[in-house]
Parts: sequence; structure tokens; C-alpha cells
Amino acid sequence: QVQLVESGGGLVQAGGSLRLSCAASGSFVSISVMNWYRQAPGKQRELVATITAGGSTHYVDFVEGRFTVSRDSAKNTMYLQMNSLKPEDTAVYFCYATVLNRLGLSRQFWGQGTQVTVSS
Repeated sequence: QVQLVESGGGLVQAGGSLRLSCAASGSFVSISVMNWYRQAPGKQRELVATITAGGSTHYVDFVEGRFTVSRDSAKNTMYLQMNSLKPEDTAVYFCYATVLNRLGLSRQFWGQGTQVTVSS
């Protein structure tokens, strides 16, 4: 079993910054793609950013230039640096990872989420 634990959320004023972390633990061989998603109240969960095992990144338009995703493979941890936060960034942020287990199978896991609230 694999656990993904997010941390770093909180309340911040518009224009401020937060850094989220997602730490993976459990029994696995490696982690390939890792993603950040978010879900605002009453809305569907949406992709925010993606990072591959090789470090390639992808961002959705509404965070491009403001958010930066990174990972420390040695620590099995992914980060999301969020700058110039806006009230519309308020949401629960989730980590999602594709993990290779010891049987050679890829499985996907979600974290429990961390709340980010941006006040105007």
C-alpha cells in the first residue's frame, strides 16, 4: 500500500505565497508521474500541474507563471510553490501519483488533500 500525505496548506492573503508538499510512503519501487489537482467548493476536481520522473513539467493556463512544481526523488516528495495567489485559487489541493509496485504493476493513488484559502 502507498500513502500520499499533503501538507503546507493554510490561509493567506491575495498576492501571498504558499508551498505545498506531498510525501509518498509505503511499499513501491518507483514513482513515475506526479500531479497536483484542486477542487473548489461546488466544482469538479481539476488538474493544476504535472511532473514526470525525469523532471518535465506541465501547467494549466490559470497557474502558468505563478505556480512551480518540483520533486525530490530521493525523498519521494513533490512540491508546489504557489506565488501571487488569488482568491480563485481557494480549493482543496490533492496529490495524485502513478506508482510502480514490486509486482511490476502501475497503480494510481490520491492523497487526502490540504486546504488552501486565499482571502481578498
